[in-house]
Parts: sequence; structure tokens; C-alpha cells
Amino acid sequence: MGLLERKKAIEDEIAKTQKNKKTEYHLGKLKGKLAQIKTEILEAAARSAGPAGGDGFDVRRSGDVRCVLVGFPSVGKSSFLNKVTKTESATASYEFTTLTCIPGVLEYNGTEIQVLDVPGIIEGAAEGKGRGRQVISTARTADLIIMMMDASKGDVQRRKLTKELESVNMRLNQEPPRIYFKKKPGCSMNNISYSCTCGTLTKGLSEKLVKDLLKEYKIHNAEVIIREDCTVDEFIDVIEANRRYIPCLYLYNKIDTVPIEEVDRLARLPHSAVVSVHHELGIPELKEAIWEHLNLVRIFTKKKGSSPDFVKPFIMRTGCTVEDVCRRIHKDMPAKFKYGFVWGTSAKHDPQRVGPKHVLEDEDVLQIFTTGVSA
Repeated sequence: MGLLERKKAIEDEIAKTQKNKKTEYHLGKLKGKLAQIKTEILEAAARSAGPAGGDGFDVRRSGDVRCVLVGFPSVGKSSFLNKVTKTESATASYEFTTLTCIPGVLEYNGTEIQVLDVPGIIEGAAEGKGRGRQVISTARTADLIIMMMDASKGDVQRRKLTKELESVNMRLNQEPPRIYFKKKPGCSMNNISYSCTCGTLTKGLSEKLVKDLLKEYKIHNAEVIIREDCTVDEFIDVIEANRRYIPCLYLYNKIDTVPIEEVDRLARLPHSAVVSVHHELGIPELKEAIWEHLNLVRIFTKKKGSSPDFVKPFIMRTGCTVEDVCRRIHKDMPAKFKYGFVWGTSAKHDPQRVGPKHVLEDEDVLQIFTTGVSA
């Protein structure tokens, strides 16, 4: 039996198995076998595609962050790119207008956001249909995926696109599970150290299932600490160790074609935005949503005796520290750092003297003092 046949057989067995307490263990083992087969299928597809067959489009990374527009053909990705950037991406009323990757730059809040318009995905893209593998490989390089859908088909398209992306190990709007897992050296069998620090597990994961799944992966020496109530799928993700956790903004276009009640429903969904690119409705709100989902902060710097530089901020991730900014300025600066002054919402008073571990917030002003001179 080939890989595809084995995959379908396991999927069929999972589908027909009733989900209850008695079948949790059996379903967990099936999911482990299915994950291994999917990995083998992806590896085989990459090998058959040749040296460059699985690579993304050759587009140089530019700007502060990268967003990738993902969607089925004719949902308005190219029109969106033309509206929010200075790029001219071909648009037409027929499908597959975009045949390669078109880059553009969205300038917002002092940040250069690279936006990539990739060809439309079709079902089976993960297995290489169309230019699916190139599209998906490019999507994996994104700081944010913008999943664009037709508002009249939003639920169906969202479900299908999510399935395609998850099948190639992307996890949208998820945090890595709080599970410590480390393989240990040694040749002894059944040397699995297991502990759980979160009380009762209620989602089907158990100590017996954890150890049996590790055996399926031929792992006999390991340490596992479960720190939160996790599912079997999340534990498998930790074992595979090749998942990419990416924020995703679900963008529903063509809202002028659906009733206002449906627009309101879509707009209230988590991580969602609604627009009509053709009528330029919702574009300012969309730009703000993109900024929020990128989890960025702007840090302005100030030299001693000078006004802050409000022209070009340092674009950093939410939760960045003074030490992170120092490292961004120069790799040797953290070692020379003495203290800093901060003005802004993260400061208890203006200015506040801070150390390297002080967490900065959006639009803070930072003055750095080193063993030499202030930066």
C-alpha cells in the first residue's frame, strides 16, 4: 500500500471512529501515524520536484517586515496590492492573472511593510498542484499571512485555505504549546522521563499515550514536561519540531456583494477585517489591522543634548527590551551598555532611568549611555 493509500485509510478510520473517552487513546495513536505519513509525503514531493521545486519565489526580502497575500484565484489580491502600494499588479476578470510573485511596499506608521502577491492557490496545493508548493514555501517566510477571501464564500474558502496551510506544517494564530521535550543520549530502551505540572489533562493526552507516540517515532530516550492542558495534535507538533507559527489576518473582500448583516458577522470574527477593494471601503481600518497583527512597536532614539529622531524609528517586536534595541544598533553595544533614559508609556516618570531588561512600548523615546558616549 502506497503512502497516499495509507493516509486515506487512516483518515477514513479516524472519521468513522466515534469520539469519546474510550476512543481517545486509539484516535491519538492514529493521529501520530497520520502525521508521520504526511511528513513522508511532503518529503517525497519535495524530492520529486527537484532541487528548486519546493523553493519559494525568488523575491529579495525588503522593508521592516513581510506580509504574504494568500487566497484562491480572483478574490482581489492584485487589486488590493495596487490600492495599498505603488505596485502595478495585473488585474482582470478571469482567474490566474498573477502567474508569479509580485512585491509591493505598504508604508504605515513609519514602517515599510513588504507585501507579496502570490498566484492563487487551488485545492491540493500542498501536494504541488498548480504552483502550490512555491506559493506555500513563500508563505512560510511571512511575518504575517493575509488570507484573502470572497465575502460571499468566506467560510468555505477559509476552511479550505487553512487546511492547505496546516497540511504543510503552518499553524495560524496559535502559540507553540507549553511542552518541554528533549531527546536524551543513550541506547537503553524505554527511558522516557515524564512529568505534568498543570494538573489534570482533559484533552485526550495521557502519560501512556505520550510514551506510545514516542515509540511510534522510534524515540526511546527523552524528557517530557507537560506545562499546559494540550491536545494530542499539539504534542505531535512538538515531536515533529518543524511547525511554523504565523499570525494570520482573515480578509473578506467584496463586501458590497453580501447583506449588511453578513458583513457585520464577518467583521466580528477574531483576527478578521472586511473590505471592498473595488469601492475602497475599509482600507484605512485594514491598514490598522495589519499593523496590530504584526505586533510591532516603534522606538525613537535620542542623543544627549539633541531632540529625539522622530523621522525613522527602530521597528521592533512587541515585548522588546532596551538590550534588544542596543543589539539592533550594533552587536557590540549590549556589552558597553551602562544605563538608559526612557520617555513614554513604559516609563513610570519622564524620563526614567532603566537597565537593559526594561520592556519598551510603542513610541517610547530611548537615550542610551555606554562606557563611551551616549547613543
